[in-house]
Amino acid sequence: MRTTYCGLVSDTLLGQTITLMGWAHRRRDHGGVIFIDLRDREGLVQVVCDPDRADMFKIAADVRNEFCLRVVGRVRARPAGTENANLTSGKVEVLCLEIEVLNPSITPPFQLDDDNLSETTRLTHRVLDLRRPSMQRNMMLRYRVAMEVRKFLDANGFIDIETPMLTKATPEGARDYLVPGRTHAGKFFALPQSPQIFKQLLMIGGFERYYQIVRCFRDEDLRADRQPEFTQIDVETSFLSQEQIMVLMEGLVRELFHKVMKLSLPDPFPRLSY
Repeated sequence: MRTTYCGLVSDTLLGQTITLMGWAHRRRDHGGVIFIDLRDREGLVQVVCDPDRADMFKIAADVRNEFCLRVVGRVRARPAGTENANLTSGKVEVLCLEIEVLNPSITPPFQLDDDNLSETTRLTHRVLDLRRPSMQRNMMLRYRVAMEVRKFLDANGFIDIETPMLTKATPEGARDYLVPGRTHAGKFFALPQSPQIFKQLLMIGGFERYYQIVRCFRDEDLRADRQPEFTQIDVETSFLSQEQIMVLMEGLVRELFHKVMKLSLPDPFPRLSY
């Protein structure tokens, strides 16, 4: 239904007619010409609605923040002096030829670019919170980290093996979350605090290089750096020395910072003597 993402429109598409889907981030009426900043997960693009097309302009005049829109338009260069160097689409704009409101929106309870929102407000309106640029960046960062972890470990001979969530309680650092079983009255499964016992079984079973990006559950009091469920990178290996393991994990961290954050870390890492 779309030609490309809003945030990926650039001067490589100059002169082309494209179809975009997204949300109205902001609407501005400048003396009869309406500007709509159309947003999707990749960013913003400026859509220009001229009054020459009366039907299209009438629809654009009724658009408000967070309306979900389909826009068909022609990519053209922005007038000199109006470029935005902070956007991929900052050198171009889309001259609107057609516009369709896929879903209107009531007035949002807060502006998406407001950085001073309480956690209560954010969680009450979680859908809107997830549309905020900071949340979009966080989710994309998490995705890229997970992908780079998988690529690195796969290249180093590790395999991803899924382990059960419903299991027997094992003594660890916190209380277990319990799940009642319908077929055995009075008996319960436990959710894993970490898949420790399964890692040991896999090593003994001959799967000498294993990893998971796995959910863990711990029934403990909340703290600044803890919550009841979280994700951890679980790695287990056999037949490696301490030095080999340290070199491998340093390589993983170095690769993550290089590929995701575009930062270079020392090779090797400085070591503490003890």
